[in-house]
Amino acid sequence: MEAGRDTVPQNSKSAIRNSQSPNLSRYDQKLELILRTSARIFAEKSYHSTSMRDISRETGVSLAGLYHYCKSKEELLFLIQDHCFGRVLERLEQRIRGIDGPFEKLRILIDNHLSFFAANMAEMKVLSHEAESLAGKLHEHVSTRKRQYTRTARKILSEVQQTTVGSQSQKSRRNGRRERILKPVDLTVATYALFGMMNWIYNWYDPRGKLSVSQLVDNITRLFLNGFLASEIEPLGGAKSRSSENVSVWRTA
Repeated sequence: MEAGRDTVPQNSKSAIRNSQSPNLSRYDQKLELILRTSARIFAEKSYHSTSMRDISRETGVSLAGLYHYCKSKEELLFLIQDHCFGRVLERLEQRIRGIDGPFEKLRILIDNHLSFFAANMAEMKVLSHEAESLAGKLHEHVSTRKRQYTRTARKILSEVQQTTVGSQSQKSRRNGRRERILKPVDLTVATYALFGMMNWIYNWYDPRGKLSVSQLVDNITRLFLNGFLASEIEPLGGAKSRSSENVSVWRTA
């Protein structure tokens, strides 16, 4: 049985906890170097095409030294994923604590996600491409973190939606006439669409380019809200969905 597959590594929580401290121990500094380097190599070559020797060569840590920090390549992938989801979720919960306004919470959610991953683009690609490369309890542990993060985002979107619909209803009653009522967007669709917009940035966004992270946050927030809170419209051109057609977004011919 492969090491690391059926037990969650004990150093997972300490890696997340210690990453917040400016005074990292030598052990934690070396572990952080190994994780960041491994994420970069996984992003460049893919997880399955990377060997522990590749990581040893790039980090300058011997194979024996690597196995002192993790039991297997799978455990390395687990630590990268668990660290990222744990860190971004913990940061979000800290930042929205005491915030009442749903729109402010949503902006914090988007800013928190984009600012974290703009500084960790290789990790974002690994999370997107290697989501199913873990198995057993390691996979379940990361999946639990992802579900918790998704539920938090969905709750924020629900609050935004309820606030907007309630405000529109009150305005309609005050005006004494019927107005077009917003047809709510399905929250599951909205939640995953938002994450899709944010997670895709590793394909095109350059943190060193002309568009700053704050500008990126502002644009994606406005772009998302203008669709999420738009009134009901008819499908363009009256086109009907052909649900039986198997279409790949990657196939161009």
